Amino acid sequence: MNNGATAASLATTWAARRRMQRRSMRRAVRLECEVVREHDFKLIASHAVDLSPDGMLVLADAVVLTGEDVIISFRTPFSNHWFDACGTIARVVHGRRPGDFGPCFGIHFDDAEEVSRIVLEQKLRRLPPPLPRRAARLDYAAMVASV
Repeated sequence: MNNGATAASLATTWAARRRMQRRSMRRAVRLECEVVREHDFKLIASHAVDLSPDGMLVLADAVVLTGEDVIISFRTPFSNHWFDACGTIARVVHGRRPGDFGPCFGIHFDDAEEVSRIVLEQKLRRLPPPLPRRAARLDYAAMVASV
């Protein structure tokens, strides 16, 4: 196998992953919600801390695993429109880092109605993005190039 071709494909994969990390702007919220685990219908979260048209970060009320299917319901900020969707737990935050809200998990919305997504996106424009909780990533290649 050619190492140059492997390095090029890894670089391409890495660049694609970086582009895909944030498809939409997250917004800081304090929002009541209901997140129910699909297999046992247990309420596993009731407060969101950030939100985007593609997903949300919620404070964990129960232990969860990445990949679990959930049902989400909340009132869209600044409206009486209810947002209902199915989702998947995409990330579990254990709350050990400085700045973490405590145990949380990120949910990716799998099948929200298009109208609900559009209404949510419009209403979220009125909210600020969340403050960074960690230092910015270092660009080691740029540091080496400047030396």
